[in-house]
Amino acid sequence: MEHLEKNMFMDNTRLELKSVYKNFGSVIALKNISMTTESGQINCILGDNGAGKSTLVNIISGVFKPTKGECKINDKTVSFLNPLEAMTAGISTVYQSLAIIPILSIYRNFFLGQEPIKKNIFKTLDKDFATKTTIQELKKFDINIEDPKRMAGTLSGGERQILAIARALYFGAKILILDEPTSALGVKESNKVVEQINNLKKQNINVILVSHNIDQAFMLGDKFFIIKNGNLVAQFKKSETSAKNLRTTLEK
Repeated sequence: MEHLEKNMFMDNTRLELKSVYKNFGSVIALKNISMTTESGQINCILGDNGAGKSTLVNIISGVFKPTKGECKINDKTVSFLNPLEAMTAGISTVYQSLAIIPILSIYRNFFLGQEPIKKNIFKTLDKDFATKTTIQELKKFDINIEDPKRMAGTLSGGERQILAIARALYFGAKILILDEPTSALGVKESNKVVEQINNLKKQNINVILVSHNIDQAFMLGDKFFIIKNGNLVAQFKKSETSAKNLRTTLEK
């Protein structure tokens, strides 16, 4: 299988899994998963703990390789050796446990591991560019930061989630996986994050939302994939289902 080159994404990015299996020794974690997600949509993966959601996300994001089956992006078969290859190709994941370091500044968190360097013999950090860019990019998500040099730990939970999303998009994410993005947030902060997730559709991002919150997923989602015991037991377009039907399917 070929590795996906950077900048290969077209304006519309389609992800397709075909007959994907994942075994861990004698344990079959995923069985014959076939699904397609599209740009400009919120594609919801629903299931209980241990159903296989995390394994599926880890295959898409390059943490695991499938035991069998294939992954295609825009009809091209791809294989990632690690998450960095997936990120370089435009697949980013914002995990439930955020990669935000509270004692570092907001702008250092925004550029974490990819800091802009001045073009001089000392190759020092370009703080002016980093701070200005952080302010500009967060403003696009209605987060107004007057001092990006303050510690990221001073941000609210919702602001931290939005920082992670803004960072992923700035560095080229076309397929964005959100793992339980509001699970640790209160109502007010959840609403902030939900509003920004909904806005990602307008940016033509292929959003994959992993959630156990059926009502929130139904409000946001365009397509729904229900995972039980490693199997994809059902998939629906929004016009074909309801929150009640999704809940009933999960509980069967």
